[in-house]
Amino acid sequence: MITLLVTPAELASGEVEVRGEAYKHLFRARRLAAGAELRLVDGAGGARRGRVEAVGPRSARVVAGKPAPTLDPPHRVVLLVAPPRPSRASWLVEKATELGVAAIHWLAAERTPRELGGGGLERLERVAAAALEQSGGASLPRLSGPHDLGEVDALVADCDRRLLLAPGAAEADGGDWSGSGATALAVGPEGGWTDDELARLAAAGFVARGLGDRVLRIETAAVTASALAIFRASR
Repeated sequence: MITLLVTPAELASGEVEVRGEAYKHLFRARRLAAGAELRLVDGAGGARRGRVEAVGPRSARVVAGKPAPTLDPPHRVVLLVAPPRPSRASWLVEKATELGVAAIHWLAAERTPRELGGGGLERLERVAAAALEQSGGASLPRLSGPHDLGEVDALVADCDRRLLLAPGAAEADGGDWSGSGATALAVGPEGGWTDDELARLAAAGFVARGLGDRVLRIETAAVTASALAIFRASR
């Protein structure tokens, strides 16, 4: 079933006026007609069934009905990532959103640019919105940063497990992913953390863990670890 991202106010009101690019995609490219059913989500965990009531030349009216499954994972994962190149950051956000990652906080590190580049958070928020509709989730990940390492403890205050992904560290096992509390995963940068940064992350409760013998790119490690945390902890 098609998922349409709307605002929380629109979902609460029970009626959505679809215009612009969303209208072109749904009612021109996808050729939805009056009577078609879809899911309405608000990006904040709300989901309702929707029905197309009327289709005009430039807009369509959708009425919200009963609550729908959110499809959000029960286990909360928070990513702390030193920004890769803009195209790779987009890929990371897309896949993390599809998986249901709760938040992606970009970290400023000594060996990585302090700016996101390529349109920054606004561009990445658009990527996340499209990925949410594609995957059918109901909650957008919170995107923020870049943050200094001094802010890390506050960013992961509700995370019981805090793993620092590092090549050469002891490989993560089942015990690292089990439990009901939220998981924080720190990843990057491409040049590696400095000794001072590693010490500061350790002081914030992060335990170094590896993902096998190969050296993974930032985005690969982030998505792989997120999938492990979400699916293993949810069992």
